[in-house]
Amino acid sequence: MFNQELIRSRAQEIADSVARLRRINALPLERFLADQDALDIACYRLQVAIEAALQLCYHVCAKQLRQVPEEYAQCFSLLESAGLIPAELSASLQRASRFRNLLVHMYWKIDYQMVYSTLQESLDDLETFAGRIVALL
Repeated sequence: MFNQELIRSRAQEIADSVARLRRINALPLERFLADQDALDIACYRLQVAIEAALQLCYHVCAKQLRQVPEEYAQCFSLLESAGLIPAELSASLQRASRFRNLLVHMYWKIDYQMVYSTLQESLDDLETFAGRIVALL
């Protein structure tokens, strides 16, 4: 049913990215905003972690729910509707997926205070989500 290698590798990508992001997340806002390397790492690792979460979500939707979401954010709604993730986690991951779209498609408009806020709000949820999906194996 599930591709165990895909699930484990994407969960590991999330774990690796979150570990790097936690070090950056420990910086005070002013230092974060002044450190171009931290800004770049944060944007890239957030993108990687969110994309890995989306790949996990799409895989579960396809294999277990037999549905294909029309857009990224909808994927988490489908898992919520199926009782696989709670509403609060779904809402957080939907916000993260929209933020990922900004990082990828409108990178010239990135608000780094928003990046910092996303770091504060999303890391635990990304880890929680990966753990829930791995638990389905």
